[in-house]
Amino acid sequence: QVQLVESGGGLVQPGGSLRLSCAASGTIFSINDMGWYRQAPGNKRELVAAVTSVGSTNYADSVKGRFTISRDNAKNTVYLQMNSLKPDDTAVYYCNARVQRRYRGSEYSYWGQGTQVAVSS
Repeated sequence: QVQLVESGGGLVQPGGSLRLSCAASGTIFSINDMGWYRQAPGNKRELVAAVTSVGSTNYADSVKGRFTISRDNAKNTVYLQMNSLKPDDTAVYYCNARVQRRYRGSEYSYWGQGTQVAVSS
């Protein structure tokens, strides 16, 4: 199996910063795309940012210029640096990884348990 463990959420004032981390462990041959999603109460889960195995990135328009996604392939870890946080960024943030568990195996999507980010004064 594969487990994703997130950390770094919390309460921050508007304009503040947080850094989320997500480490993958288990039976892993390779990890393709990794990403961060978020879900606010009453809303659908939405993509925040994604990064490919070679470092290409993609961001939601609402976070461009404020959030930065990165990954450390040696550690099977993805990060999300969040700056200039706004109350609208308040949500549960979920890590996602598309994993091949063996050579030429199928790709499976795995999710972390979620970490709460609250932006409030």
